[in-house]
Amino acid sequence: MMNNNLSAETYDLLVIGGGINGCGIAADAASRGLKVLLCEQQDLAAATSSNSSKLIHGGLRYLEHYEFRLVREALAEREVLLKVAPHIIWPLRFRLPHQPHLRPALLIRLGLFLYDHLARRVTLPASTGIRFGATDPLVSTIQRGFEYSDAWVDDSRLVVLNAMAARQHGATVLTRSRCQSVSRQGKLWQVELSEQCGGQCSGQISQYQARAVVNAAGPWVASLFEQTIPGPTPQKIRLVKGSHIVVPKLHNDPQAYILQNVDQRIVFVIPYEDDFSLIGTTDVDYQGDPALVAISDAETEYLLQISNSYFRQQLTRQDIRHSYAGVRPLLDDEADSAQAVTRDYKLEWDAPADAAPLLSVFGGKITTYRKLAQAAVDKLASVFPQIGPCVTAQQPLPGGDFATQAHLLRELSQSHSYVPAAVLQRYVRSYGTLSHQLLVGCHSLADLGEDFGHGLYQAEVSYLLNYEWAQTAADILWRRSKLGLRLDQAQQQRLADFIERRRQQGKVA
Repeated sequence: MMNNNLSAETYDLLVIGGGINGCGIAADAASRGLKVLLCEQQDLAAATSSNSSKLIHGGLRYLEHYEFRLVREALAEREVLLKVAPHIIWPLRFRLPHQPHLRPALLIRLGLFLYDHLARRVTLPASTGIRFGATDPLVSTIQRGFEYSDAWVDDSRLVVLNAMAARQHGATVLTRSRCQSVSRQGKLWQVELSEQCGGQCSGQISQYQARAVVNAAGPWVASLFEQTIPGPTPQKIRLVKGSHIVVPKLHNDPQAYILQNVDQRIVFVIPYEDDFSLIGTTDVDYQGDPALVAISDAETEYLLQISNSYFRQQLTRQDIRHSYAGVRPLLDDEADSAQAVTRDYKLEWDAPADAAPLLSVFGGKITTYRKLAQAAVDKLASVFPQIGPCVTAQQPLPGGDFATQAHLLRELSQSHSYVPAAVLQRYVRSYGTLSHQLLVGCHSLADLGEDFGHGLYQAEVSYLLNYEWAQTAADILWRRSKLGLRLDQAQQQRLADFIERRRQQGKVA
C-alpha cells in the first residue's frame, strides 16, 4: 500500500546507498547535527563494499601511475582508521618477492621509500629488504624481496559500524528500501521509498522530504540518473570487476604476500579467518547488472596460476572453498587498461538557485572513505551553515573504545570465562566492546542459547537481528561475520529456519 501522507517527515539529508561511502557520509553528517535518512535497496555492504581485498592501504602500485596525492591521503587515513577501529582494523606486514625481470630492485626501493615517507607513520614500522630461505613458503628460485606495512580490515563490518555510528547520532537507517523516485519541489526533495522483499517491491511505498540528497549508490550511481533522479549523469563511470578466491591457508606466516605478474598487475595472498588464504584481485572491465557479478573461469585460472608460480604449495580448482566478485565504480578517466583507472573520487555538486541541492559521489576506495565523507559534508555546509566541525577522526567507531585487542580479550575472558576462547577472540575482532551488549544477561554457556555451528550462538544471532539490521542467514554468515566459510548446508539451513520462525512470530530476534 502507498503511504499518501501529505505531511511526510522532513529530513535535512537523504543518503542513497548503504555501502561504505553512503554510511560514512551518513555518520559524518549525523555527527555534525544534521537529521539524516539513509536508504539501501539491499543489505548494508551487499555489493562492492563487502567484496574488496579487505585492506586499508596506501596503494603501493598507484605510485606507478603518479597518484601521489591519493597515496598520501590514503597513507594518512591508514593511521586514523587504525586508531578509531582497532577491533576490525589491525596492522599487517606484506612481503614482496623480487622478480628482477618484472620490476628492478631500485624502482621498488624508491617506491617503498616514498611509501614510508609520503605521510607520517605513527604505529607502523618502515619497509626493509629480506632474504627467503628453505623454511619460507615460496619456490626456491625466489631468494630475496622486501617487506612493508599496511593494514587489514573487515570491510563489511566497517560499513555496518558506520551505519551504527550514524544511528547513535540520530540518523534513520532503512535497509531493503529502494529509492523509487526523487523530485525537486522548490527547496525540498520529494522522496518515495519502496520496501523490498526478496529483491522485489512488497508494494509498501513511503514518502519523505529532504532538504538535500546524496547519491552514493556505488555501481548504480550513474544509472540512478536514468531511473530515479531527473537529469543526465554528470560523470561517466567505468565498472571494473575484481574477483577473489579463498583456499586453505598456503603457509603459517603472519605476513601477507604481494605477487607481481608479467602483465604488470599485482595479486595479494592474505591470511584470512585464521585457517584460509585470500587470493585476489583481478581487474576486468564489466558490462551488465552489478548485482549479478561473479568470478569467471578465466579469472579463477589467472589467480591459481599466479599463486602456483610463487608458492611451493600448488593449488587446483578443488582447493577453492569460496569465491566472490565485486564491481568497482571507478571514474572513467579513459585509461587504456582497467588496472590503470584512477582510484580517486569526485564529488559532483548540483545546486540550482532556489532549488534543493544534489551531491553525487563518483569513484573512491575503502581506505579513503572517511575523507570522502568529510569532503561531502563540507560541501553541504553552504546549505546547512549550522553544521559543526568533522569529528570522525577523533571518535572511535562503535565498539572501538579500547586500548588493545589483547587487553579487551583478557577482560572478556575474566567476565565471561564460560565462552570458548576462539569465540571470544572472534567477538573481540568483530564487535570490540559491543561484545558486552551481545553478552548482556548471559552467565553460562546455556544462556547463549542454541549453537548453530562453529560458535555461532543464538545470543549473537539475536543481537545481529536486533541491532545490526541483519534479516537473513546470508546477512549474518557473510557480512556480519565470515562464518559462511565454516557452516555446512544443514547448519546454514537451521539458522535460516530459526530466523524465519522468529519473523513469523512477529519478533525481530
